[in-house]
Amino acid sequence: MGILFGFAPWIVYWVLVGNVPSLIAVLVALTIAAIGLVVSRAARIPARPLEIGAVGTFLVLTAVTLLLSQSLTERWAQPLSNAGILLVVLIGVLTGKPFVHEFVAAGQPPGVVDSDLFGQATARLAWIWVAVFAGMTVSSSIPPIVLRDATILDAKTPLSYVCYWVIPFSLFGLGALATKILPDLMTAGAGDIVRKTSFVAYGEATIDELYYLAQEHANREVGAGQEAYDVKVGSMGTPLVGDDTRHSWPSTYKVRQSR
Repeated sequence: MGILFGFAPWIVYWVLVGNVPSLIAVLVALTIAAIGLVVSRAARIPARPLEIGAVGTFLVLTAVTLLLSQSLTERWAQPLSNAGILLVVLIGVLTGKPFVHEFVAAGQPPGVVDSDLFGQATARLAWIWVAVFAGMTVSSSIPPIVLRDATILDAKTPLSYVCYWVIPFSLFGLGALATKILPDLMTAGAGDIVRKTSFVAYGEATIDELYYLAQEHANREVGAGQEAYDVKVGSMGTPLVGDDTRHSWPSTYKVRQSR
């Protein structure tokens, strides 16, 4: 559900824009986006790209709503809001900071979050959302391009209500389902996840000592009722700063239920 809270300003806007004056809809969405950003700063939580993007998107939409006529706003409100969230999500993916990571990571063990499988799953999910918002943007742009009198309030012309509402929010629903299913599949296969960690040992430690220390360190990291197995130690340790007699050794392991 966390990821849907991140979409809250857009969801509120999409609900209101077809039922109240456009200016009220965009001001309410902007207020919610701003409150979310302020709360994060007050809690000393780094501002999320989705929160910053929401404020930027609805500032632009507020200006557009004030400058354009009511008829133009009703034609382009949906495509512009969809394009705004598409741009925010796409920038996050291209900069290596997909917005889904922080939401999916909530409640997951550090070993899972740091695993390659988790990174692959969140990257795949982020691209799914890029595809969803791209589809929503394209679909909602068809009525104002094809029909001269298109409006989001038109419930009689199939092209208008199908492309403005039916297709975009069917895609949004599919994206929400994917957000639920993919993390669950990842959790179900948690035992196959190779978790990365490191431990400290003296530089002259033997290979048997290193594997023993790696096993003990991994067992301390796993939760109650679980045990580490398939422990492997990296080929080279890194000397600690200020104490070159001890090294930090990389290691990996998997987790299973205790026998």
